[in-house]
Amino acid sequence: MYPSEQRSKANGVINLMGGVGGAIALFGGGALFKMGVPLPFIVGALLLLIAVAVVLAFVREPEAPAIDASHEAAPGVWDSLREVTSGENPNGLFMLLAIFCWFMAWNAVEAFFTLYVREVLGIAVGTGTQMLTAFAAMLILFAIPSGLIANRIGRKTTIMIGLFGMMVGLILVLMLTNPTILLVLLALMGGFWALVNINSLPLVYDVGGNHAIGALTGLYYFASSLAAIAGPIIAGGLIDLTSYSVIWLFAAVFMLLALVMMSRIRVAAPVRD
Repeated sequence: MYPSEQRSKANGVINLMGGVGGAIALFGGGALFKMGVPLPFIVGALLLLIAVAVVLAFVREPEAPAIDASHEAAPGVWDSLREVTSGENPNGLFMLLAIFCWFMAWNAVEAFFTLYVREVLGIAVGTGTQMLTAFAAMLILFAIPSGLIANRIGRKTTIMIGLFGMMVGLILVLMLTNPTILLVLLALMGGFWALVNINSLPLVYDVGGNHAIGALTGLYYFASSLAAIAGPIIAGGLIDLTSYSVIWLFAAVFMLLALVMMSRIRVAAPVRD
């Protein structure tokens, strides 16, 4: 729907709406949990059914543009995967590895955060869930500004700043266990996470080109979903061997790996709106 120069801002709007929903879910879910353990799941299921009904009833997709016969057909997912992993241009591979690494980090934190605050800080699970609202709130506030920042300094640079800020925040959380400081750090990390999350998919399109947007979108979510599976499993195994505090070190290491992968990407010039 949007050309390259507008995608960061458009993705900012998408994540703004997702962030608002996430903040409401975290705060409301924590309150519902205190009222009764099954309630967050029951309300979440009902809201999901309502969302599906709204999409089916009111959303109308634009007509697909006519296919130019002079151009080759868009490659499929497997063709795109082969091109990314074995092609002459390694940008796509480094981009997917970076996405995998940063989602490994944050999915592990999200999975075990409430257990960490209960076991290490002595905070109730419902209250711990509400603490994550600070992260979601800053993600909301920085959603659209993150796209504007990328317009000024480029998407790659913006993402690397966000990854570095996340890594520093995770290390500080590991060192400082005061709940108030944790809340402040979560808020700061939410802003840095916005710099990463808002600009990552548009940069995937820039790196891979417009001819395979559908396949590239699939590869993006393949990498992030694989990380969502692997991150909590590996982090959980490390917790069993050590303690809940290891999740912060685990996440910081994978943010560093993501930063290294991003540094290997070569972008000719910043994509500006």
